[in-house]
Amino acid sequence: MTRWLDEREQAAWRGLLRMQARLHAELHRRLQADSGLSLADFDVLVALTDRPDERCRAMELAGLLDWEKSRLSHHLARMQKRGLVAREECDDDGRGNYVVLTGAGRAAIEAAAPGHVETVRELVFDAFSDDDVTALARITAAVQARLDGRAPA
Repeated sequence: MTRWLDEREQAAWRGLLRMQARLHAELHRRLQADSGLSLADFDVLVALTDRPDERCRAMELAGLLDWEKSRLSHHLARMQKRGLVAREECDDDGRGNYVVLTGAGRAAIEAAAPGHVETVRELVFDAFSDDDVTALARITAAVQARLDGRAPA
């Protein structure tokens, strides 16, 4: 038996989808205009700067970003042409490679991050109370736990 969404749930679901699409588009538009980086570029650069040695195995990076291998490969090729990342072979595994942040990639994210975080604050967090932020963190953790196959905490 199908458990249809009631009117309130349907409104919340559609609102979430619409908000996500509009927020993604606006973040991308502003980031591109301010720094020349796409939101996908920014996500890759953030993942690399979160690593102590600013490098990550390509397959691990795909997992962190939740991207398909082919999407990552094509995107990294474009970023490599722009000098934002480099690829290095793995010494311990000839099949794999590392994606490495370059100096130009570091400079690009350092220039883009302040404006991007201000945009996130303006569009999202400035509209929330402290309780709203707590609720958002709880909600996102519960949904992610279900996606990971775990029961929410």
